[in-house]
Amino acid sequence: MREEQKQSSLKRLFRKRWVFPAIYLSSAALIVAGALWFQLGKEENTGRDNVAKNGTAQQENPAVPVNETVETIAMPVLDPNAVQVKTPFYDDKASEAEQEAALVFYDHTYHPNQGIDLVRQDGKTFDVTASLSGTVTKAEKDPILGYVVEINHEQGVTTVYQSLADVKVEAGDTVKQGEVIGKAGQSEFNKEAGIHVHFEIRKDGRAVNPIDYVDKPLTALTDKAEDKTGTDRAATSKEKELIPSDETAPTDENPANEQPSADDHSTTPSDNHQDENNDASSYKTPDASIGMARA
Repeated sequence: MREEQKQSSLKRLFRKRWVFPAIYLSSAALIVAGALWFQLGKEENTGRDNVAKNGTAQQENPAVPVNETVETIAMPVLDPNAVQVKTPFYDDKASEAEQEAALVFYDHTYHPNQGIDLVRQDGKTFDVTASLSGTVTKAEKDPILGYVVEINHEQGVTTVYQSLADVKVEAGDTVKQGEVIGKAGQSEFNKEAGIHVHFEIRKDGRAVNPIDYVDKPLTALTDKAEDKTGTDRAATSKEKELIPSDETAPTDENPANEQPSADDHSTTPSDNHQDENNDASSYKTPDASIGMARA
């Protein structure tokens, strides 16, 4: 009896117009709510994964300091005030007197000084230090130059230390600026300098005047080298523009098929010998001419 009443009540309920729309709306609401819940859960998990990946990336790539200190080129001694320049750097643009003072006489020949020779005022030995931090690429004894140390720095810069009495470093060592690498001594190459250290600065193998860069940052040397390279390229391009092309090149006045006469090529042996003597007497090296001026 009760079941019949329930069925009849359900039939009366379904006959009402709002029942089925209400069921449809409720079902749609449940579906939308489930979809939103699933989407939010997926985005949350994705965000956690990204945070974990970013955290790992930050650990694998440590931060690089922005304001990294650039070293200043220093004299290769503990106390720069205790030494003086005995033999200066040979500069092609210097006066004749300055060039003569920068010559080193060895083996009956005057050699232009490729660095500076530093001595103490009292003539005693002193500690020689690294002008810049770097890696020692050479540390050996030379029978003419004494002990020689070469240190490689960044951007193609090399410092050279010669005429050392002894060394405290080996090839492959890493040295800091101001670290003692040896003691000043004597060399067969420049006996007149006495106890000294021969100091060179080279950029891409080319010697520069150390006095021009002491107490200046290393970038001053590298920037100037780049400016010089750019100037040389511009000059080369300008020279190429001034070279006449084949179309505008002057033509030879003599026809190509015209054979020179035998008299044009005939010269006596005495004439050839005289020409060779004239050429030999007119040729002089720059060093020889300066040496003759000193004499």
